[in-house]
Amino acid sequence: MSQPILFGIPNCDTVRKARKWLDDQGLAHEFIDLRADTPSTHKITEWLAAVGAERLINRRSTTFKQLSHGDKAALEDDGAVSVLQAQPTLIKRPVLEWNNTVSVGFKAEDYAQLFDI
Repeated sequence: MSQPILFGIPNCDTVRKARKWLDDQGLAHEFIDLRADTPSTHKITEWLAAVGAERLINRRSTTFKQLSHGDKAALEDDGAVSVLQAQPTLIKRPVLEWNNTVSVGFKAEDYAQLFDI
């Protein structure tokens, strides 16, 4: 069984809750800071294919509200990958990869089901 990989931003409350939950369950995991280690276009494309743009893009974020009309339009088209790579804080957090599964956001009950706990 592979080790879960959690992508997020260290000071995000939801990311902290997810990391604490994983630690409390004794689940070792790798943490990748989206700001320090921006996901590749390939990785973002995989996430979009797995969960869809509506789930992956954080439209409530300050970053989204500050986007130009052109960038917002690009998020609706094929330009989403390049905008998300340029502005990784637009990615809803955390993103969890484990056993060929991608999960976005954190709810303890969803993680418990995913990890069969």
